[in-house]
Amino acid sequence: MQTVNVSGLKNNPSEALRNARDDVVVVMNRDQPDAVMIGLQSGKLLGEPGARIALATALFRDGGLSLVRSARMAQLPLAAFIAHVSRLGITVVEMDAAETQRDIETLDQWLALS
Repeated sequence: MQTVNVSGLKNNPSEALRNARDDVVVVMNRDQPDAVMIGLQSGKLLGEPGARIALATALFRDGGLSLVRSARMAQLPLAAFIAHVSRLGITVVEMDAAETQRDIETLDQWLALS
């Protein structure tokens, strides 16, 4: 186990990330442990069944990754990832009524031209 203090993390985050690939890194804030960094690739955590999909789903749900990037992380086709998050009740597209109406009008115009 390795440690890094917050100022060291600010000054050289790449070193802490490199260290996290090999071992657990505890981030210290003053004299107290504040966070833990764990390398996902080296710990083979992403190779565990369902781990990639679970992480990608959580990151998409919380707004950390876009839909497309989440699907890539989950190693699923976009349509399959959309179906997956929809089954979980996670909203794929968030639009208010005005945006929806504008999209319907644009679609109607497009259909009228074709």
